[in-house]
Amino acid sequence: MSHAYILTLSCPDRPGIVHAVSGFLFERGGNIEEAAQYNDRDTGLFFMRVRFACEALGTQELKTQLAQLATGLQMSWRLHEAAQPMRTVIMVSREGHCLNDLLFRWKSGLLPLDIRAIVSNHRDFYQLAASYNVPFHHIPVSAATKAQAEARQYEIVEAEGAELVVLARYMQILSDELCRKLEGRAINIHHSFLPSFKGAKPYYQAHDRGVKLIGATAHYVTADLDEGPIIEQDVARVNHSKTVEDLTTLGRDTESLVLARAVKWHSEHRVLLNGHKTVIFK
Repeated sequence: MSHAYILTLSCPDRPGIVHAVSGFLFERGGNIEEAAQYNDRDTGLFFMRVRFACEALGTQELKTQLAQLATGLQMSWRLHEAAQPMRTVIMVSREGHCLNDLLFRWKSGLLPLDIRAIVSNHRDFYQLAASYNVPFHHIPVSAATKAQAEARQYEIVEAEGAELVVLARYMQILSDELCRKLEGRAINIHHSFLPSFKGAKPYYQAHDRGVKLIGATAHYVTADLDEGPIIEQDVARVNHSKTVEDLTTLGRDTESLVLARAVKWHSEHRVLLNGHKTVIFK
């Protein structure tokens, strides 16, 4: 039976990269099932995602031989087994709409995840976690205990082998150190359009400014608050008659949809980092 893989890569652009990659796979009995590429003229970088089947070589053999190909092309690359769900830890505080949505989609087979743990600074959702048979870790956070709390959080992430950490309305600012440790594998949902309306109570800020569109932004976590590479955004139209409560209710639906899309694309290895931006092969 053929084994399916997903190869993602980026390198300085030059003629012949697609030929080199496809030729490499052909010579090893690989059959390309899906392929997409993008040349960023601004940065001079080339990006590619290839899903292929191969029965002649195992994962480790492919990785060893890909490393040789990558050297000549100055290529950054990753090889993933397509059938392997992504090990994930979800962090949440006291608003559970995004958490509930992700858990439902996961159990419905709509997200290729393996949710290993839920971490929260409150106890509100331990019963929800139990209903999905997911371990729940209550780690209180205060100014005095923040460093110890983050050390415990990171310990859980590493113990579970998490490839993805989702901040599903986790209302604590991560330290620069933890942001660096989770670089490229932590996704946050922000309940407005970044960089507008940062920080607390963005719907109050939006209502005060009389906005006509509200939105949500899913982005990678960086040490710069709410300024990480953007993965997905969406909007909902509003008017002068909407209250703050109306905006909040509508916004929660938008947040859940935007976060679910971002998590899906990341878990399918469709998102490649391009400096402070992303390349997404949908």
